This record gives sequence, C-alpha cells and structure tokens, in this order.
Amino acid sequence: MSRLKDKYNSDVKARLKERFKISNDHAVPRLEKIVINMGVNGAVENKNRVETAAKDLAIIAGQRPTIRKAKQAISGFKLRENMPIGCAVTLRHARMWEFADRLFSIVLPRIRDFRGVKDRLDGRGNYTMGLSEQSVFPEIDFDKIEAVQGMDITFVTSAPTDEQGYALLKELGMPFMIRETKGKKA
Repeated sequence: MSRLKDKYNSDVKARLKERFKISNDHAVPRLEKIVINMGVNGAVENKNRVETAAKDLAIIAGQRPTIRKAKQAISGFKLRENMPIGCAVTLRHARMWEFADRLFSIVLPRIRDFRGVKDRLDGRGNYTMGLSEQSVFPEIDFDKIEAVQGMDITFVTSAPTDEQGYALLKELGMPFMIRETKGKKA
C-alpha cells in the first residue's frame, strides 16, 4: 500500500472527520482521481510531438495516456477536426496515491524558487495546478527532451465544498502558499 494512502487512512481521515464533525466514514472527503493533461504546443506542424509528449506522460504517470483530438476545425490555427493535439491520463487507486506522493515530496520541492502552489479550488472541492515543464519529474531524462512541454494536474475529490477539499489536500501534504495579510505572514 502507498505511503500516502496509509497516511490518509490512519491520520487524515480521523482529523477531517473530527474537524468537520462528520459521523459517517463514507462522507469523509477523499481523493477520487488525478487527471494529468498535456496540450501539445506545435502539434499541428509536427505530428511526432504528440507521440513524444505521450511517451513522457506515460513515464511520469506509469500508465499509457489517451491521445486527445481536436473537436472542431479552426482555420486560423491551421487545425482540422480530429487532429491529435494533446494527451491525457486518469489515475485512480494505487497509481493515483503513488503519483500524489511523488508530486508532493519529490517533484514540487525540485522547482526552482518554489514558494507553494496557489490555493484556488474550483468551487466543488477540486484543485487544478499547472506545471510549465515536464523536466521537473526525476523520471524524465533532461538530455532526451525534444520539446519542453507543460501540463495541468487536476485533483478530483469527493469534498462537497472548497473548505473541505482544501483541508484534505493540505493534510495530504499539498504545499499551498502561505498567505500574507497586511505585511505579516498568516
């Protein structure tokens, strides 16, 4: 079992249950899935970029991604319908916990001048963050990168509110920014 899942089951679940006064174990907020999405820059000009990005995403996530295709044609971007423009992967269960653990403890601290991630949730307890390049993951060999590619990582929770979603992610180890109020750190 994953180190982060053990932490959730032994510590986090009980703290959230107490903090939000939840009586039913099944109502306690939990992490349901993580979706990683890569929109590939330059996919229209070079079709191999999508496949290269998919290989990198497969190495990062430990699971083969699906290729995302354009839903409509946009002539200004020279984009035709059903043209491959990105890739995405949905992680659940063991892979989800392993990825979250690696992200919180290894990847985010490796980012230069990292001061935490913004604490804006979507209104339903879910959180999306962006990374500007895939080279922050230790699995990616920096010398073999053909093109720097960013990605969006979405944490989907069962939390009904942003407050509960924030508390869940904070307890799991998400390094949120420390807010400053009137010149003093909160």
